[in-house]
Amino acid sequence: MKKKIVSLMLCTALTAALVSGCGGGSSDAPADSSAPADSDAADAQDGAGDADAAADAGAAADGSVIKIGVFEPQTGENGGGGLQEVYGIRYANQERPTVTVGGTEYTIQLVEADNKSDKTEAVTAAQSLISADVIGVLGSYGSGVSIAAGEIFKEAQIPAIGCSCTNPQVTQGNDYYFRVCFLDPFQGTVMANFAKEEGAQKAAILTQLGDDYSSGLGSFFKNAFASFGEVVSEEQFQTNQTDFKASLTNIKNANPDVIFAPSSIATAPLIIKQARELGITCPIMAGDTWENATIIENVGEYTQDIFLSTFFDEDGVDEAGAAFITGFKEYLTSNGQSDIIPAVSALGYDAYNTLVDAIEAADSVDPVAIRDALTTVETAGVTGAISFDENGDAKKDMAFIKTVEDGGFKFLKTVTVE
Repeated sequence: MKKKIVSLMLCTALTAALVSGCGGGSSDAPADSSAPADSDAADAQDGAGDADAAADAGAAADGSVIKIGVFEPQTGENGGGGLQEVYGIRYANQERPTVTVGGTEYTIQLVEADNKSDKTEAVTAAQSLISADVIGVLGSYGSGVSIAAGEIFKEAQIPAIGCSCTNPQVTQGNDYYFRVCFLDPFQGTVMANFAKEEGAQKAAILTQLGDDYSSGLGSFFKNAFASFGEVVSEEQFQTNQTDFKASLTNIKNANPDVIFAPSSIATAPLIIKQARELGITCPIMAGDTWENATIIENVGEYTQDIFLSTFFDEDGVDEAGAAFITGFKEYLTSNGQSDIIPAVSALGYDAYNTLVDAIEAADSVDPVAIRDALTTVETAGVTGAISFDENGDAKKDMAFIKTVEDGGFKFLKTVTVE
């Protein structure tokens, strides 16, 4: 049914991933509003470990447990965003803990593997999930780690559903990778068009060197903006860089009307603060990664003229979406989190339900049959209707534009690109 990986190295990796992954974080998780406090993380890890042990015992007794892998960063540069997706997945599993296949009711066990926001660690985490006999995988936050693991899931014939990994390369040439979010070509065009609507004629672009998400989204914005305006400055920065003043000084000298700076949760506040401290007053825009309360908290007084595109907003949802909002807010606060719903949490919720819908449609726990069912499944998600095109990409054509106001994110408008 699928290839097995049995080397001692991978068994060791599996042990490490299961110990660190099932708890929803670790003591070295980045400081972020989406991450649980240390005591909460420890409690969650203990509880998850007990649940895993009970589930494994049940599986040994009657084979009534199936495993879904959660391939997300819970530590590292993107740990905050990864945990937001994990919360959405855990809540969906809490709401829908079983699935019936062939007349047998199976308990769905989540197996979490922390890819640590790192491409090399992503390979180890992906292999650990395969060794754990998962029949499907959810994740990851971060296109780079998703791309790095893609061939591993494909070779093992395990279907994966990305939640918010927006780079086109995630599903390109991989008929085992799907995703429930819109893509960066669309997102880049949306933000370029929005900049135009705001009167921008000159743009500067600041991206992270070697990061697939940042460089890809920056490129798509550039192509769209260049069709009507001028890109007057392009700057790049290194991973883990904290001083952006040289690049920002070059941007300031080019006198742009807007800066587009798709970057991580960790780097965004630094870029915004340093830009404003240098006297740059033009709007600063980015993509979905900037929808995180930590950014607002860490930029202090410099929250004016920040704009971003994202996948979900609480306004305008249908009845099912309203029920999700009520229940998930309670879930977040019960876990010591803010009741603000991140868009990527909603995508995590939708990805889980889409995979379970495919299991039901296949009426099988065989990963290949589930993969085949995903090509035709239709799910009524809280982020919109979900079905997949021939590349495994969700058929979506709408993005939400938000800004920062009164200490929170404020919905401005929806944008559709044909």
